[in-house]
Amino acid sequence: MRIRAFQGLVPQPALAPEVACVPYDVVNAAEAAALAAGRPRSLLHVDRAEIDLPPGTDPYSAAVYAKARENFLALQRDGVLVREVGPCLYVYQQQMGAHVQRGLVAVCHVEDYDAELIKKHEKTRKDKEDDRTRLIDTLGANTGPVFLTYRDEAAVTALVDAKTKERPLHDFTAPDGIRHTAWRIAGGTEWINAFSRVPVSYIADGHHRAASAARVARLRRAQNPAHTGGEDYNWFLCVLFPASELKILPYNRIVVDLYGHQLANFLTKVKSLFGLEAGAAPSPMAVGRISMYLGGQWHGLRCPADASADPVARLDVSVLQDRLLAPLLGIDDPRTSKRVDFVGGIRGPGELVKRVDTEGGVAFSMFPTTVAQLMAIADAGQIMPPKSTWFEPKLRSGLFTHTF
Repeated sequence: MRIRAFQGLVPQPALAPEVACVPYDVVNAAEAAALAAGRPRSLLHVDRAEIDLPPGTDPYSAAVYAKARENFLALQRDGVLVREVGPCLYVYQQQMGAHVQRGLVAVCHVEDYDAELIKKHEKTRKDKEDDRTRLIDTLGANTGPVFLTYRDEAAVTALVDAKTKERPLHDFTAPDGIRHTAWRIAGGTEWINAFSRVPVSYIADGHHRAASAARVARLRRAQNPAHTGGEDYNWFLCVLFPASELKILPYNRIVVDLYGHQLANFLTKVKSLFGLEAGAAPSPMAVGRISMYLGGQWHGLRCPADASADPVARLDVSVLQDRLLAPLLGIDDPRTSKRVDFVGGIRGPGELVKRVDTEGGVAFSMFPTTVAQLMAIADAGQIMPPKSTWFEPKLRSGLFTHTF
């Protein structure tokens, strides 16, 4: 697959901590407003511009996109975001506790996305895709990168190892404790050649951003009778991480009630399906294990998948859904059911205990889906079940912006 250097916008180094912000889709409007309060340089004023308009403003109204463009241009006019002097790549390192992951910031071609060289595992929602399409087209820019992963390529890793020994462009620790470090690579021909050995990549996070970038490219092509395929609108901003360095956290489940079952009866039925281990660890230690919190204690479930099943059916979240949540607890469609909630693994199993002890119901602590499982599903052209993966740390927006 192809990558390319780009002559984008970056924050003044001293201002990077003020500009960098969480992805637009991990916060609601109120949370975005709180994070951006007192931070006029935060890119949230572009990615979630409704926070600068009167309360109750329709987030999909023309006024929001106009305000986003106004704020984006102001950041450039005021010298907060500055244009690079030539095309660049970047190494972007994130550190969360002892975990370190290092990605290559580049632009990827929408034709590789359309040709499934950039593989998907998630369906997109039309309203969210429409929103990002309109924002990207209005700005003429990708402000938030798509999070991609690929099977490790030794030549790329060697280049990253050498680069991260140099002095960085940005290096700061965000309020959530995540350290963000970036190194500039001018030109990057050697890197581009090394990465050409990578046959495919996989979207870890950012399906809506990728789909929207492809839609904008189609719009711009239709408007350009001299289209060649090399125009900047054919490329979109990505950070590409080797699979070995990624950290996937579990996506846990809480069901608000026992669907009419008495506790003892429910435990008997679960035991007949999976066995029960009293006093199990709150976090399961292997694929095929689930920890269930009910009645003030943890129970261990063994739920091995059918080895002959397809990659989706072999996931622990699928086994739980198909053999327990649907038949015993009446959760027929986890995408729409109001009786099931999903809790990101970043909150830990203690959040499950607190919720169940306070609100009732039953909780399921999952073992994380692996990168290999994600790749197998994407390779098979299948779609992951909802809320199967929680990637952490999240990429920050605003450190690199691709314009066209």
